[in-house]
Amino acid sequence: MGKINAIITGVGGYVPDYVLSNEELSRMVDTNDEWIMTRVGIKERRILVEEGLGTSYMARKAAKQLLQKTGADPDTIDALIVSTSSADYKFPSTASIVLGKIGLKNAFAFDFWGACCGFLYSLDVAASMIQSGRYKRIIVIGADKMSSMVDYKDRSTCALFGDGAAAVLLEATDEQNIGVMDSYLRSDGKGLPFLHMKAGGSVCPPSHFTVDHRLHYLYQEGRTVFRYAVTNMSDDCALIAERNGLNKDNIQWIVPHQANMRIIEAVAKRLDVPMDKVMVNIEHYGNTSAATIPLALWDNEQKLRKGDNMIFTAFGAGFVHGASYYKWAYDGSRK
Repeated sequence: MGKINAIITGVGGYVPDYVLSNEELSRMVDTNDEWIMTRVGIKERRILVEEGLGTSYMARKAAKQLLQKTGADPDTIDALIVSTSSADYKFPSTASIVLGKIGLKNAFAFDFWGACCGFLYSLDVAASMIQSGRYKRIIVIGADKMSSMVDYKDRSTCALFGDGAAAVLLEATDEQNIGVMDSYLRSDGKGLPFLHMKAGGSVCPPSHFTVDHRLHYLYQEGRTVFRYAVTNMSDDCALIAERNGLNKDNIQWIVPHQANMRIIEAVAKRLDVPMDKVMVNIEHYGNTSAATIPLALWDNEQKLRKGDNMIFTAFGAGFVHGASYYKWAYDGSRK
């Protein structure tokens, strides 16, 4: 018997119905469509506006669609991982809420905090769990309600983010040379000053002062984050490509974190890969943090063919970054 490999066998997704366009945003803050499109390439984003609904709602919708599409028996799922920076509550975990809502009786669940790299990191963790032989089916979800932490009076950040969720089913297989092939994941720990939320954690718990001073919103120094993202995502992809013999001729898809169109274009240029081989949906969803990579897979599943060589790459707060080499395991047209 050969080694156990971990393959994605289906993708489910969910984005809220409400579309926040650049035109509407320009009535809320001093900005305009041309300014936003030129700098980040975002035309609109989806926002979960219904009161009382959080990240678990979107994650549950994505997971339900995934189970329906794949026909997987919920009782055969061994674990459920939700990667998010916008958990419903400090505790319990968002994953435990999702597990209960979709009726998984034989699984354990946990949240994974990896910022915009969360899906990339948690996919690697889930693959390792499967490759150990102890688990056979794991649902991995990237989900974020970024609107819950965006200051819509801050024109430098409010145009960037949206809400959404997507889920993949990761399964064990004896088939060789397929699935999660390689990964290069790193954290450098230098990013705290440049991208964070100042209040709400144990260092600065909520108080009248923190609310009055608007400290419960995302803070970002855009130029520094942009520079680090371009450098790290490009370097990580180049390293993964080199050590796996990948190049512009045998790479079918680059699947980058959707933070900024200029970052995505810089990564493609570094690899000398044409943009028609790069999955891009930032124009319609904005940055959905941990959800961007699986949402890109969800949007493009029909185009994928078994054996396609793919590089996933992301960058986020921390700073965290990385790239993974994945070989697709089924023809998307079967779905």
